[in-house]
Amino acid sequence: MSAKPLPDEEPLLRASALTRLYGERIGCRDVTFELYPGEVLAIVGESGSGKTTLLDCLSTRLAPTAGIVEYRMRDGTMRDLFRLTEAERRLLMRTDWGFVHQHAADGLRMSVSAGANVGERLMAVGERHYGDIRGTALDWLSRVEIDESRIDDTPRAFSGGMRQRLQIARNLVTNPRLVFMDEPTGGLDVSVQARLLDLLRGLVSDLGLSVIIVTHDLAVARLLSHRMMVMRHGKVIETGLTDRVLDDPQAPYTQLLVSSILQV
Repeated sequence: MSAKPLPDEEPLLRASALTRLYGERIGCRDVTFELYPGEVLAIVGESGSGKTTLLDCLSTRLAPTAGIVEYRMRDGTMRDLFRLTEAERRLLMRTDWGFVHQHAADGLRMSVSAGANVGERLMAVGERHYGDIRGTALDWLSRVEIDESRIDDTPRAFSGGMRQRLQIARNLVTNPRLVFMDEPTGGLDVSVQARLLDLLRGLVSDLGLSVIIVTHDLAVARLLSHRMMVMRHGKVIETGLTDRVLDDPQAPYTQLLVSSILQV
């Protein structure tokens, strides 16, 4: 992706010395960064590097051992996410945030229709008119390249790529400001990955989304992200604009990571 856009004067999200320990094992340690509106940050590293633990702490799915995660609310105030009430966090997850899982079944209700999967999130923010909800669901199915005739089919009848696109529609229908993505193309065929990445890139740009994406695939990071953090053994060992990190890696581990991909 092109260079990171000029940041607004205030960050949307800020992590300070974020640490998660599992006994003596390090999940992540002393991670500090800021994410600005409209910015896409990729967190990369091999399995066990701590990137998923970090994502879970940032999205409040996992409480940190130490450190702070702050988020700028719509009223402009910066709030410590782990000092919010449970009701406030749930509201954030239904409105301001999206979370795209690697396995779409983890982010969908598999036994209800595609339209209901999208519509449920609208109902969670107060929409009640059936016609309006169905119309919005139809619009979003079209936007994620699912034929409108499939609105009453359940996700069980969908291919892996269609399920992932439906999960994306479910997350974006409430116009969130921040979306977390955990290996969104993992496990999909190469051709399906390419189509999904193209769709994601367009939606992120069109909607001006801020995104934190975890991936082990450096090609995904290059295509989608403005900035990249490389993790190893729970620590951030290099960070910078994505193209700079990939084209001129400074840390020996990043150099090895990039060269191993290029040799495949």
